[in-house]
Amino acid sequence: MEAAAVKPVLRVAAICGSLRKASFNRGLLRAAAEVCEDSVPGLRVDHLDISDLPIINTDLETDGGFPPAVEAFRAKVSQADGFLFGAPEYNYSIATPLKNALDWASRGKNCWADKPAAIVSAGGGFGGGRSQYHLRQVGVFLDLHFINKPELFVQAFQQPPKFDSDGNLIDDQIRERLKQVLLSLQAFTLRLQKD
Repeated sequence: MEAAAVKPVLRVAAICGSLRKASFNRGLLRAAAEVCEDSVPGLRVDHLDISDLPIINTDLETDGGFPPAVEAFRAKVSQADGFLFGAPEYNYSIATPLKNALDWASRGKNCWADKPAAIVSAGGGFGGGRSQYHLRQVGVFLDLHFINKPELFVQAFQQPPKFDSDGNLIDDQIRERLKQVLLSLQAFTLRLQKD
């Protein structure tokens, strides 16, 4: 009897544009990791911290290299099969920490190139939608391939509560919508890997 083929586990790097520990966007990424562990076999979401990255400054690049925190970050980006971005909206755009991370990993060899990604966001009004659309625009130049649907914009301040005081997702309907985003990212990643 032949052994059953072992399906590889796709490793998704989750990057939050907010550095705040109780960020709702960080809460969405924590929930994504939990959802994968509970009900999306073959997909693993790991948080990729960007808080130690210096503000981009090409004067910090020496002898073709980058500062140690940037080198470590770029290596993790290169090793990921795909990305899940938690994209808070600041002044109708991408938060500075996220843009900084995108820029560092695009210097020299573009570490984002030809990889799949998904975006989730939580905030007021439009739920971070403008940030998502701006991130998609930046992704064109970075050669990131975003899933188109489903989209997830969480109106975090509407009743009933979506998050607890620590930023943890407590809304089961949003959790199910998040699962659909993850399943779409998984299917898209597998499709891109076959091509």
